[in-house]
Amino acid sequence: MTAPATRRPSRQRTVTIDVAEPSEAWQALGDAPAICHGAALAALDAAAATLGDSEISIVLGDDVLLRQLNHHWRDKDSPTNVLSFPAQDFAAVVPAPPAGAALPLGDVILAYETIAREAAEQRKQIGDHLAHLVVHGVLHLVGFDHEAPEAAERMERLERDVLAGIGIADPYRELDGQSDAAAETIHG
Repeated sequence: MTAPATRRPSRQRTVTIDVAEPSEAWQALGDAPAICHGAALAALDAAAATLGDSEISIVLGDDVLLRQLNHHWRDKDSPTNVLSFPAQDFAAVVPAPPAGAALPLGDVILAYETIAREAAEQRKQIGDHLAHLVVHGVLHLVGFDHEAPEAAERMERLERDVLAGIGIADPYRELDGQSDAAAETIHG
């Protein structure tokens, strides 16, 4: 099932977000496409406010899909929670799209089973964890990474700020001895 693409103005620009739901498991959450839209817009507003019209694809998949993609693109034969496939290299000069066209930013793909399991382990609402991973994935699309410690700190700080802005608690907070549980989940 595919949610219709949503075109919403975001600070003087239009952002098109297409959410595909090939895994029926996401229907248990009910509002997964709305969570994805809100989190993606918030991330873009915070991290890429100077971008013009843009578009993102979000795929609400499952462990089977993420395992296949993780194996093909990262040589890791296991599922993961989120993968991002940027369409632009923000370290280089990003070409302007043709007049009237949106800049494709790329794809964010998520695995229901892994996200649900992590949310339970970390005692988080699955919708909050989904929003965090969408923010994380969108930040990757616009050039953020966590390869170096300074870059990871910068990205985590921005994730915290974006999530606070949409009413979601700090995903990196310590939970009864589970220090840095979210960091390990996202960066591990």
